[in-house]
Amino acid sequence: MAEVRSYRDLLVWQRAMELAVATYELTRAWPREELFGLTSQSRRASASIAANIAEGYGRSTRHAYVSFLRIAQGSLKELETHLILAERVGLSAPATTEPLLRLADEVGRMLTGLISKLRSHPGR
Repeated sequence: MAEVRSYRDLLVWQRAMELAVATYELTRAWPREELFGLTSQSRRASASIAANIAEGYGRSTRHAYVSFLRIAQGSLKELETHLILAERVGLSAPATTEPLLRLADEVGRMLTGLISKLRSHPGR
């Protein structure tokens, strides 16, 4: 297992960044009329996941770190909801949203695992 010297070394942050990039790529195909609606909301939620992982890592206490990871979980659920809604209203086909939802599920499991680890082990 590699030493973690930065939030950028965290696999969960790396996967969250992949999810954000994939979200930006997916939403490029959405209609311009959604730019200030579902497109903007989806992009913000996706970026927020990795950003909160990074911000939490930079905090001085374990409690603060866990709080930011929980915010990241909330943003993840928000993104999942936007993706499902986009599919239901015909902005995206299931074939294009399903890979993102699978990656979102992976990120969610990783966040849950990291939170559990931080809560069960004392120290930084």
